[in-house]
Amino acid sequence: MEEPITVNCPWCGESFITFFDLSAGDQNYIEDCQVCCRPITLHFTISRMGRVRVQPGRS
Repeated sequence: MEEPITVNCPWCGESFITFFDLSAGDQNYIEDCQVCCRPITLHFTISRMGRVRVQPGRS
């Protein structure tokens, strides 16, 4: 099951929507910003309560 997540780009500050696969657990991957096209490292974690947290960083 995929969940939409709003990400704020650490380069340009704009927000965009990406999708997170809840069944895959914690994940790390690189995705380009949909606004400025710079690479962003996305670190997704799922809490015990099932909340998804994303930490974007510059790649």
